[in-house]
Amino acid sequence: MQRLLVLCLMLIPAAGAAQEGSIRYTRAIKYQFELPPERRDLLDMIPAASVTPMVLLFSPSASLMKVVPEEGAAKAAVSDQAPRGQALVARLRMASVARADHETLLDTYVSHDDGVITETREFMGRTFLLSDARPAFAWKLTGEQSEFLGYGVQKATAQQDSAAIEAWFTPEIPVPAGPGHFGGLPGMILVVSVNDGHTVYSATEIGLGPVERGVIRAPENGNRVSREEYEKIVAEKMEELRMERQRRSRDGVIRR
Repeated sequence: MQRLLVLCLMLIPAAGAAQEGSIRYTRAIKYQFELPPERRDLLDMIPAASVTPMVLLFSPSASLMKVVPEEGAAKAAVSDQAPRGQALVARLRMASVARADHETLLDTYVSHDDGVITETREFMGRTFLLSDARPAFAWKLTGEQSEFLGYGVQKATAQQDSAAIEAWFTPEIPVPAGPGHFGGLPGMILVVSVNDGHTVYSATEIGLGPVERGVIRAPENGNRVSREEYEKIVAEKMEELRMERQRRSRDGVIRR
C-alpha cells in the first residue's frame, strides 16, 4: 500500500505537466487558383499550398495559438528560393475569388472554462477581432489508433456546416484543445485535416511543462466586430471581387 501511494504521488507532477506546454504546428492551406488550359505551364512555378509555422500554448484552463514569426535567414531563404513563383502567387491571390486566398487566421485564444473563443483575422489588409462561443463539434470516435511524435493517437471525425473534419488526438495530453478553433475531444489534437486535406494542421514538436504566466491571454488588436458583422463584410467584398472579375473578363482586361 505504501509503495502504491508513493507511485501515485510520483505520477501527479507528470500528469500536471502533461496539461501545460507548447506545441509547434505547420498549417498548410491549398491554393485554389484557377488557370486556363493554355497557362498550365505556370503550375510548376506555384507551390501547392501556403505553409505557415504556428505555435499553440496551452494550460488546463486556456490555450493560445499564434503565427511563429519568421527569422531573418529563414524568410530570406523562402524569398530567394523562387522569386518569380512568389510574385506569381501574390498576383494570383489578388485576382482570386476564393475566400481562403484573401483571409488569414492570425491568433486564436480559447477559454476552456467558459468555451469562449477570441480570434484575430486578417482580411484584405484589415485586421479584425472576433469573440464568440467556440463551435461545438459532434465528434465521432472511429476506434482507429496510431502513433504520432511518440504519442498514442486516436481518430475522430466530424461534419461542421459543409466541412468534413478528420482529427487525431492523444489522451496522453488530457487537455480538450487543438490547433485553431478545433477542440472538445478527450485529449490534445495533434493533426487535423479539413475537406480531404484542403487545410491541414500537423504538430511538429511537443514540449510539456510550465508556460510563462500571463502569456496565454486573449488578443486585443484589431477592429472588434461580431461574427455576423465579419461574415457580412467578407461576403460583400468577395461579391465585389467576383463582379469585378466578370467585368474585366467581359472587357478583355484580364490576361491569363
